[in-house]
Amino acid sequence: MWICFSPITNITTAYFNISGMQVNWLSLVYLIASIPCGFTASWLIDTLGLRISIILAAWLNVIGALLRSLTTYTFIPSDMKYPVLLTGQLIAACAQPFIMFCPTKLAAVWFPGSQRATANTIASMANPLGILLANIMSPKIVQTKADMPLMLWVCTGLSGLGAIIATFGVCSSGPPTPPSASAAEVSEPFFSGLKKLLKVKSYWLLWTVFGAGLAIFSANTTFIEQILCPRDYQNSFSGLCGALMIAIGAVGGAVAGLFVDKTKLFEEVIKMSLGLATLFGIFFTLISRLRGHPILTAISISGFGFFGFAIYPISMELAVEITYPVAEATSSGFLFISGQIQGVIYMLAAQYLAQPLPANEVILPNGCRTNGTSGNDISQDWTVPNLFFNALAALGTVILILFFHPNYRRMRAEDVAKAESILNYDSTDSSHSGASNRTPPMS
Repeated sequence: MWICFSPITNITTAYFNISGMQVNWLSLVYLIASIPCGFTASWLIDTLGLRISIILAAWLNVIGALLRSLTTYTFIPSDMKYPVLLTGQLIAACAQPFIMFCPTKLAAVWFPGSQRATANTIASMANPLGILLANIMSPKIVQTKADMPLMLWVCTGLSGLGAIIATFGVCSSGPPTPPSASAAEVSEPFFSGLKKLLKVKSYWLLWTVFGAGLAIFSANTTFIEQILCPRDYQNSFSGLCGALMIAIGAVGGAVAGLFVDKTKLFEEVIKMSLGLATLFGIFFTLISRLRGHPILTAISISGFGFFGFAIYPISMELAVEITYPVAEATSSGFLFISGQIQGVIYMLAAQYLAQPLPANEVILPNGCRTNGTSGNDISQDWTVPNLFFNALAALGTVILILFFHPNYRRMRAEDVAKAESILNYDSTDSSHSGASNRTPPMS
């Protein structure tokens, strides 16, 4: 839903008779809506539970998808098609935080400490896998303007299927028996938790750096077709690069989750992953300026995805660790909100930083002008925006390495609870042994 127009920006501009910037707003609206809705989602998940949040998200998605699909009918005037489309995107965007904030809560409520990072990683893959599907599906379905209605109705059908599964498949917000000591504890109330968050300095450092990383990841996902098409890469290749970034990223997230569950090296994994993701981002910036290097382009974006996505679930889990006993959806949800706030700022800035193509490139073959669309509106040089993203990532890496030293509060609390449980068991066992060894009085 979020990203389905980005791999086919040139055809979208032609079908709806809009500009490239208006297409980008179909993506940006998700980031903007997630900021106010994120506060509501954090409260709802931690107060009313996972089930209500998941079902609400699913049906908001359906309503938004249906509204988007109405733009394919002639009873919607041509000048109203884009406003209706944007409204549908906005409604679907409101659903996003109600599902995106669930993984840390799900991992904490349903899984023991030895499985939480892995569970969080698997649950967090739902969104990137949806992006992967969109990057593959959109260019395959939409070859010309006439194919746009089919793509919109496919999205609507998938949203409806998800709503049915959520409504009848999610039966409970938690298991009958808590899987860990922290799961058995009552989390801080929402507003009390917010006050505690303000006092954890390491959390706000993570909030800033993680938000920048998520914003850059969102920008690359949104702009990849506009970055590559001026160098004569077709929509299908741009979609492939987006799909590789997500698919390889899912592998990176899985590896990181399993490793952290075994070692608990949250800090080390995040610092290393961010540094390597930054290097691959710089590599992508350099290679995307050249024509005729599809393999190197795919390798660079895949490396960025592998290490960039590894940061996402581990940071979410780490946020819960360092802010315990603040509720899971609150601490992790505010990280996501940081990514949305910074994403809006950086993506708007990037569109103004993009430069006209150099004169010697204007006459060269251009993938933006294929499929019967002019593409002139989106034929720009994205080197400066990419360098801007590289600088932000490099600055974040340096700050994280030098100043981020977290205190694992949840793990320590669980260790204390285990020790007390053992001591209580030994004390009870000793008292029983002493009673059984006493000689009964003679009658």
